Amino acid sequence: MSQNPFLRYRDRLDSYEPVRSGAMTDDRFVEIVQELDAAVSAVEGHGFVETPLVDGTALAQEAGLDVELIIKSEPHNVGGSHKARHLFGVALHMAVADALAPGDVQADQRLAIASCGNAALGASVIAKAMNRPLDVFVPVWADEAVVSKLDEFGATVNRCERREGEAGDPCYLRFSEAVQGGALAFSVQGSDTPTTFDGGRTLGWELADQTADGGGLDALYIQVGGGALATAVSLAMPNVRLHPVQAEGCAPLRRAWDLLAPDFDFDAAAASPGDFMTPWDEPQSFASGILDDVTYDWLPLLRRTRETGGEPVVADESLIVRAYDLAHSVTDVPVCSTGAAGFAGLLAQPPSGRERVGVLFTGIDRT
Repeated sequence: MSQNPFLRYRDRLDSYEPVRSGAMTDDRFVEIVQELDAAVSAVEGHGFVETPLVDGTALAQEAGLDVELIIKSEPHNVGGSHKARHLFGVALHMAVADALAPGDVQADQRLAIASCGNAALGASVIAKAMNRPLDVFVPVWADEAVVSKLDEFGATVNRCERREGEAGDPCYLRFSEAVQGGALAFSVQGSDTPTTFDGGRTLGWELADQTADGGGLDALYIQVGGGALATAVSLAMPNVRLHPVQAEGCAPLRRAWDLLAPDFDFDAAAASPGDFMTPWDEPQSFASGILDDVTYDWLPLLRRTRETGGEPVVADESLIVRAYDLAHSVTDVPVCSTGAAGFAGLLAQPPSGRERVGVLFTGIDRT
């Protein structure tokens, strides 16, 4: 069985549709994946392989949690987080389309992404592997180590200040302007780049297979910024209760959930999204990577949350810090504060009975 998730799960990918329809052979699809993964490896030093599970027993005990805790560890993945999974999925769609209709893809069209850090790094690796120009829109406080790597990979970095009277994330606003100006959205937000869910689902399929021998998982606590990660993983693990987690300093998803309750009329929400999802004023948290003013993929995410019997969790700042500290003192996973924020949600709202619970330790700690 292939260690590359894009080969192992290829027949489940949306990008595999031309093979299912007979427009492309399986051998040709495999070649495309292998060629793109080899290009990624040439940039990053390695390509995509199955990422490990970590036994969270000691962490749960230290935290005083009566759960069987399973940790999915992503910090050593391409780009230092799960984000490159999403973007490899996007790139694969592009590569398949180009193979079917050579020349239709504009090789010089600029790609664009808004990010606090990890998504930008993932995008820069994949864009360089594709030999495509990339514009990255980051906050003025972006980590200098991240910016240095972006420069190294040839991305054009645009630092974005908040403009007076402007509501919403300035990075996202500048990104939107670039897309309106002709750039191609190369994003981990499904609202802008729907194919981003395809690659993200590989994490969920992988986790489902890895936990199958123990009977699977009862619940997942997943940190949420834009919402694509939790949405994609839940789509891949439809029978697991989902708890999206945000910090108290930026919790637009929970606010939208409360506005939808008790009827949860998702059709009404889709018709008038601005009545439910609005920008959070002055987002702030130690988990800086989930400070999206709005949860871009909030509607499919809340649908999945409701369908699985879960609810969004808001973790106060002390628990965000405690989750990070515990992760570093008890485990060997070099996870960042954002990457450990799902665990903070478990600390904030553990299940009432003993359950098998999964958390995702995603981004690598660059401090």
